[in-house]
Amino acid sequence: MPAAPHGGPWRPSNLDTIWRRFSTRPEPEIRFHDLQHACAAQLLKAGVHATVVAERLGHASVGVTLDTGSPVMPGMQDEAAEKIDAGLRALAG
Repeated sequence: MPAAPHGGPWRPSNLDTIWRRFSTRPEPEIRFHDLQHACAAQLLKAGVHATVVAERLGHASVGVTLDTGSPVMPGMQDEAAEKIDAGLRALAG
């Protein structure tokens, strides 16, 4: 993303203001910040490493990224169990 007009980083509140200008409703149903949550969830679901997602979204820590993106990803526990099962079956040969 290019720098703000003053040369520094964009403030989140400014991005939200700009986002609202493009909305067709007085109160948009989707906030600009909601796009960040959706991006985190989709990248994590696609298998992008959480550290990369955190850096890309400007999160201070990977924990923030995982708290943001992982709650909306159903089936994560099932997928983890299947991977463990497959690994154990391979060992049992």
